[in-house]
Amino acid sequence: MRMSHRDFKNGLYEQFARIGKTLGNPHRLELLELLAQGERTVESLATETELSVANASQHLQALRQAALVESRKQGLFVYYRLADPAICDLCTAIRTVAERRLADLERLIREHFGHRSDPEPVRMKELLDRVRSNDVTMLDARPVNEYEAGHITGAISIPIDELQKRLRFLPKGQEYVAYCRGPYCVYADRAVELLQGSGRRARRLLEGFPEWQAAGLPVARGHGAPAAISRSRGLERRRTRGPGNPRMSSRRRS
Repeated sequence: MRMSHRDFKNGLYEQFARIGKTLGNPHRLELLELLAQGERTVESLATETELSVANASQHLQALRQAALVESRKQGLFVYYRLADPAICDLCTAIRTVAERRLADLERLIREHFGHRSDPEPVRMKELLDRVRSNDVTMLDARPVNEYEAGHITGAISIPIDELQKRLRFLPKGQEYVAYCRGPYCVYADRAVELLQGSGRRARRLLEGFPEWQAAGLPVARGHGAPAAISRSRGLERRRTRGPGNPRMSSRRRS
C-alpha cells in the first residue's frame, strides 16, 4: 500500500533526528571541528580531546553510523575525515544559533576571552582584500599536519609552539594576521600576544580556516617554503658571517 503523507512525515523527521541525536554530545562536536582541519587518526583525535582511544573510537563510530564521517585504514592506523563539506556548515549553524540564543554561552566566552576586543579582529572579507594588495602576512598557528591538509593560500606555517623561537626570522616592518581552527581556538590569540610582545603589529582572523574554506576563498595544500622566513634566515646568516666571510667548515682547521 502507498505510504500515507503522515507516515512519510514521521519517517522524514526520524531521519533528520538521526543527525540531531548523534550531534547531541560535546565530544562529537569537538571531533567534527578537528576533522574540519583535515584527516586525522583515532589516536591523534583521542590525544587532542583528552579521551581514551577506545572512547574516541566509539564516538567516531557513532558519527560514521550517522554518515557524518568516513574512515580508511592504512597499516595499523584508522584515519577519519568529514563525509561532506556541508558538515562544516552544519556545525557553524549550531554555533551561530547558540551564540545568538544561549546566555550561558555568552557568559562563558566573556569570562574566557574577555581581552579579545583589543585589537579588533580581522574579518575574512577584509583579509582577502589586504592579501590581494599584498600588505599583510598571514600566519597559520595550527599544527603542521593541519596546515599541510589545507591552509589559506599564501599563509606561512608557524605552529604556536614554535613561534617564540622563530620570531627573529619575522620582519618587524610587516603586519601579521594569525589564524587557527576557528573562533574559539586559542592558537591565534597566543600568536598575536607573542607578536605584539616582540614589537610587531598583529591581529587575529575572526574566523578560522574551515570558515575560510567553506566560503570558497583561496585554499592551498602541502607545505611550501615560507618565502618571508627564508629571506629573513638568509639575512640572518649573512649578518652572522659578515660580508665577505666564507662559511667555515665544520671541521676545525689546524
